[in-house]
Amino acid sequence: MERPAPGEVVMSQAIQPAHATARGELSAGQLLKWIDTTACLAAEKHAGVSCVTASVDDIQFEETARVGQVITIKAKVTRAFSTSMEIHLKPVTLLTEQDHVEHNLAAERRKVRLQHEDTFNNLMKESSKFDDLIFDEEEGAVSTRGTSVQSIELVLPPHANHHGNTFGGQIMAWMETVATISASRLCWAHPFLKSVDMFKFRGPSTVGDRLVFTAIVNNTFQTCVEVGVRVEAFDCQEWAEGRGRHINSAFLIYNAADDKENLITFPRIQPISKDDFRRYRGAIARKRIRLGRKYVISHKEEVPLCIHWDISKQASLSDSNVEALKKLAAKRGWEVTSTVEKIKIYTLEEHDVLSVWVEKHVGSPAHLAYRLLSDFTKRPLWDPHFVSCEVIDWVSEDDQLYHITCPILNDDKPKDLVVLVSRRKPLKDGNTYTVAVKSVILPSVPPSPQYIRSEIICAGFLIHAIDSNSCIVSYFNHMSASILPYFAGNLGGWSKSIEETAASCIQFLENPPDDGFVSTF
Repeated sequence: MERPAPGEVVMSQAIQPAHATARGELSAGQLLKWIDTTACLAAEKHAGVSCVTASVDDIQFEETARVGQVITIKAKVTRAFSTSMEIHLKPVTLLTEQDHVEHNLAAERRKVRLQHEDTFNNLMKESSKFDDLIFDEEEGAVSTRGTSVQSIELVLPPHANHHGNTFGGQIMAWMETVATISASRLCWAHPFLKSVDMFKFRGPSTVGDRLVFTAIVNNTFQTCVEVGVRVEAFDCQEWAEGRGRHINSAFLIYNAADDKENLITFPRIQPISKDDFRRYRGAIARKRIRLGRKYVISHKEEVPLCIHWDISKQASLSDSNVEALKKLAAKRGWEVTSTVEKIKIYTLEEHDVLSVWVEKHVGSPAHLAYRLLSDFTKRPLWDPHFVSCEVIDWVSEDDQLYHITCPILNDDKPKDLVVLVSRRKPLKDGNTYTVAVKSVILPSVPPSPQYIRSEIICAGFLIHAIDSNSCIVSYFNHMSASILPYFAGNLGGWSKSIEETAASCIQFLENPPDDGFVSTF
């Protein structure tokens, strides 16, 4: 049997009926307990002293496990930070390339943790701009008052370590139980935990404490619901006086399935009280932070999906390019994540694939915007994500091949792309212009060691005329792994690159360069 690496602990557990839900699936609460125990053992193996859980980053539940299966949990210390410890920790020994990757990602996660509170507060300050979008009366919207659940647990010796401190995993398991009950009150289905927002333990609890768990639904997002849980601890005197200690708050995100295992859509939430509004806005801010955080630290490898350019198939490749953009725009489930003046930003997550839609109100005729945006040689004039755009081949009036270079990001080599840009004027009875973009493989422009060859899966502009002097420009991008780093910080709320680029685009379209390019249509 292979021995664990230094600082690594491996735990295997057989899933028994007592560990499972009524559906025979491993309880998320039980899994959280096992994860916490394994992680604590790894920390103690490195530190040489007893450790307690201070915080837990986002947890994503990808698959389920059932009774009779064996689950293996591996925990490894990836990096040691002295600021959260009362002792001096030895540095982590990095033996493999993967160790170095995990070591660097640990620094990214810590940076995200430290800026979480400031980012959240900034997003909450901006949240009033959503009022006209989310607080109108909506048919079928429901109040969350019926989802409030409270539970009380007495901390006994089996729930604590040898110092008498309650296991963090046990607290998380109890939180999961009460949150599941709360989520179930919003649907006639089986809620299951999909992810957990960052746990942060504010204070300890010990054997003999009474822990009061209060859960309530904060908001819903299509097929998921966020439940907030607050935990207060009381010793005997505090219990008699009704004066507890706030030791933890966390936010758990659930999906729900019907009897045929199909995900259900939750009803929209109608906030009523001041506290409802606060929790509603907070859920939107947290979802945005989770989204950015997830893609910042995911470290996904690029899986090329490019097609080979073939001039003999130009018509079909061009049509499929345009059709893909229209299908992306027509998808259901887009969620508003930001709105400022003339700009709205929406996101769509499907099976861990992220798409972004940026809507801009422009004081310029639609045909003028179409002319300017379909000429990618002008893209660097307003888009800082593009250093250069050169025409490789003017295939036809409606199709061009471009070589694009992008700026350096995270001290890496700059990226480049080879793309097909296909444009369409409106049909006779229509008023929407289309500029579709996708990457292609072109033998005449092979990958260069100077750049990291990247990919655009599906992107482009839909330009809808409002009147003769204004239009709505919608930009869509079905994100590839190589493009995500340019957007993740913005989605997470700690960057304004998308809003700034959109504002630059509006300025460019409303004050076009005086070079004779747009003098005719």
